[in-house]
Amino acid sequence: MKITDQPGSVLGVTVEGFDHATASEADIETLKRAVYAMKIAVLKGQSLSPRQFLDLGRRLGRPETYYEPMYHHPEIKEVFVSSNVPENGRQIGVPKTGKFWHADYQFMPDPFGITLIYPQVIPRENRGTYFIDMGRAHERLPQDLKKEIAGTHCRHSVRKYFKIRPHDVYRPLSEIIEEVERKTPAVRQPTTFVHPLTGETILYISEGFTVGIEDADGEPLDEDLLKRLFEATGQLDDTFEHDNIHLQGFEQGDLLIWDNRSLIHRARHTAAPEPTVSYRVTVHDERKLHDGIRVP
Repeated sequence: MKITDQPGSVLGVTVEGFDHATASEADIETLKRAVYAMKIAVLKGQSLSPRQFLDLGRRLGRPETYYEPMYHHPEIKEVFVSSNVPENGRQIGVPKTGKFWHADYQFMPDPFGITLIYPQVIPRENRGTYFIDMGRAHERLPQDLKKEIAGTHCRHSVRKYFKIRPHDVYRPLSEIIEEVERKTPAVRQPTTFVHPLTGETILYISEGFTVGIEDADGEPLDEDLLKRLFEATGQLDDTFEHDNIHLQGFEQGDLLIWDNRSLIHRARHTAAPEPTVSYRVTVHDERKLHDGIRVP
């Protein structure tokens, strides 16, 4: 296994010669350290079945099955499918997922530490995923803004980007909203936390899932504070030219592993529809998202 930094970027390493089936425990630990240190690892030359992809995830931690079944691979439920390519006339997974800034499972009480994405069908144009390192973004905040968010908490919810399911057709919208709020009520997390494996301070907000900010006593703060944070971190830049934004490309046979604590991401979908399919596995590593989480 050979690990090299991605040239010209503050994020990412390239990993060549990695085979999860023969990798030693020391190899797995080395790979995980590279993910925590450089945020993204691109495994080259991978050719895995959905079952083998899940097996790779299991070597890194405990897989989390997505809570909505319509995203599941038909044979391996732990594999999340983003696809606009029908199979035998049937929709598999969900098309156009993640076209907004977010951290995976940020709206749930116990988010996981590591995300793995394995592109299957890659568009010819506009391929790639945008990332922002929220540790680096916090470090670069103006000092007065850092002081304003000290001791605050944010609420995160799926409500803004929840996708309507097949069985929701013809249901009243109010009924769907009530179910969303009941099944996935907004969760409260510190606005910043210390990464338990790197010691970095992470700014834990996203334009897609963060719906409010509160002081230490739970009193709502002005929404303008969140807007200023989104703007300062680059999440409101529709040109994607902000210095915090990293575009991670990939090609056939690449498999991406990233630090879901540190990074928020946004899918780069083509303006004109092109066939695209990706598999995702998400895993809990040996620590909670941060040391303040006490979920069993």
